[in-house]
Amino acid sequence: MFNHIRGKLTDKGTDYVVIDVNGIGFKIYTSLNSINESGRAGLNDDVTFYTYLYIKEGIMDLYGFFTKEELKLFTMLISVSGVGAKGAIAILSVNTPSKVAVSIVTGDVKSITKAQGVGPKIAQRVVLELKDKVGNDFLSSGVEIENAEVFVDDSDAKAEAISALVVLGYSAYEAKRAVAKVDPSVTDVEEIIKLSLKSLM
Repeated sequence: MFNHIRGKLTDKGTDYVVIDVNGIGFKIYTSLNSINESGRAGLNDDVTFYTYLYIKEGIMDLYGFFTKEELKLFTMLISVSGVGAKGAIAILSVNTPSKVAVSIVTGDVKSITKAQGVGPKIAQRVVLELKDKVGNDFLSSGVEIENAEVFVDDSDAKAEAISALVVLGYSAYEAKRAVAKVDPSVTDVEEIIKLSLKSLM
């Protein structure tokens, strides 16, 4: 319904901004990241927020973000079962969109659970359902993932596997993404490498 709203920033709270457009004040729920970005503009300065009208079970709220990338990630997050608009906002408030994308692509569940109200099961579901989508969309839009660290569960087996794959000629990103796809229950370095190579071929 609304693609974006451009007007004067008249108010902001911990999870929303108000933009006045010709005398009509639009209350837009947003992330802490977008609030900080809009902080560069003073009250009554012109700002633009890219918006999404969230309608569910009698709720009709307007969500908006300072960048198109953050809006795109928000729509991806709310497509995950168990992640509502507030959960998506919580995830986007913990890190910048690029860092959230990196956490998803590399399987860094612990980073996602830093968001208020997001437990390990939901975080794992986010990674499982969005890993490929986020990788494709955000890599093509220029998000830097090449130097991201892969989340390692209590050992450096995955790190060793990544190093081995890089030696074999794969890029750091390719190696990290392949290793992140391996079942966390696999802890043997050679087995991780074998399984990673299967997904790379």
